[in-house]
Amino acid sequence: MRLIALALATLLLLIQYPLWLGKGGWLRVWDLDKQVEQAQVKNDALKERNSKLDSEVQDLKTGTGAVEERARFELGMIKKDEIFVQILDAGTAIQSTPASTVAVPKVVTDKH
Repeated sequence: MRLIALALATLLLLIQYPLWLGKGGWLRVWDLDKQVEQAQVKNDALKERNSKLDSEVQDLKTGTGAVEERARFELGMIKKDEIFVQILDAGTAIQSTPASTVAVPKVVTDKH
């Protein structure tokens, strides 16, 4: 009787091995679930980024406001009959700044 119980316990342990540690076992499934969750988080972030970029592309294609804003802030362009005024903080004027530092221009329109 004791030999049969020992044999059954051994068979039970042998059956459990593939369930927990085998190719399609619980540990592998748990690991794959973690990978799927990480991929979904990354995909959600990329979808949000793509949505923002698509919105910006549509704005650039249809409206002139976005193009004008980029021309003003990135290229420093101004409209005809506008006066360009550059304001520096007192702290930045005293400190030595590298040549690559560019001050953000503020544009004041002069409407006569």
